Amino acid sequence: MVKETYLHDKHVNLGAKMVDFAGWHMPVQYSSIIEEHKTVREAVGLFDVSHMGEVFISGKDATAFLNKIVPQDIEKLAYEKAVYCQLPNKNGGLIDDLIIYKLGIEYYLVICNASRIDEDLNWMVRNKRGMNVKIDNQSHNYSLLAIQGPRAIDLMRKMGYKIQEQKSFTIKPTIIEGIKLLASRTGYTGEDGFELLVENEFSEFLWDKILEEGKEFGIKPIGLGARDTLRLEAALHLYGNDLDENTTPIEAGLSWSIPKDKQVDYNGKEIIISQLTNGVSKKLVGLEMMDKNIARHGYDVYFKGEKIGNITSGGVSPSTGKNIALAYVKNDKEICQDAIIQVMIREKLHDAKIVKRPFIQKRNKV
Repeated sequence: MVKETYLHDKHVNLGAKMVDFAGWHMPVQYSSIIEEHKTVREAVGLFDVSHMGEVFISGKDATAFLNKIVPQDIEKLAYEKAVYCQLPNKNGGLIDDLIIYKLGIEYYLVICNASRIDEDLNWMVRNKRGMNVKIDNQSHNYSLLAIQGPRAIDLMRKMGYKIQEQKSFTIKPTIIEGIKLLASRTGYTGEDGFELLVENEFSEFLWDKILEEGKEFGIKPIGLGARDTLRLEAALHLYGNDLDENTTPIEAGLSWSIPKDKQVDYNGKEIIISQLTNGVSKKLVGLEMMDKNIARHGYDVYFKGEKIGNITSGGVSPSTGKNIALAYVKNDKEICQDAIIQVMIREKLHDAKIVKRPFIQKRNKV
């Protein structure tokens, strides 16, 4: 059965084109994907991302438990701070990627991908044996609204929020328009912005209020189509495309997020640390097509006649007008930035150039 967010009827009434995504009936676009994309890059957009999972972790062993299941050092996570994490299996492959927020002493919020909530919960339960930990899935009780774009700050200020007190990748309990919520300065667009976690019963009022107060800043509701083009330009990974259980964080280009000095053991640590030291056989690269063809997920990639990998994400960049993609390729010194490789599209090879990621300059200060 397809699920609906608490804001489902709002999207239908706004004329959104609805699609099934990760088991949810979600808005893919309200007007056009390009128009919505540019709204977020130039002004401010409002997203319903309530399909994401919200899991609260508590108990006297909460910190030790999280430290056991992610490579990041949760003991070093300060109060009201957030950290981008991965959830590796025993072989270092990724069950999911997460954001973990510290809400209090031995009290955390974990944000999961919509398509991986059940897998994440099962893995957590399997790994909590013998530990005093409560795993509380509250995904069905909360809505998550994302305000993203260069005017997000102005909009939040207008709604009475004290921006200067909150830095990027932090979370704070607050009251906006009389509603108690958690406001995090995070997002999935490459822009500055906020994600507001609110109880379902207040989500419709808050959605309407944000759209009303944001009119002077050019706000528009934004669908999943533009969310995908925005994250691709920022070279942010999409689970199921760029991440999966057969890909490690090192292969995915996430070495920057892996502490080398963490003493505590965690799932997949031996393999992940070995790859940090000795390298990997495949790597994630950014591509720019050299003609008008678009490299799509699953397309094969070649270099000097040899198949070297495949496309994981691809499409048109509305900000640059170029056709861009992410691909896993053989880790070879010749297959490097500025190298020309080929993508097989409709049984013909088309040139693409390996370029630096991200494809645009991110403004989210992370």
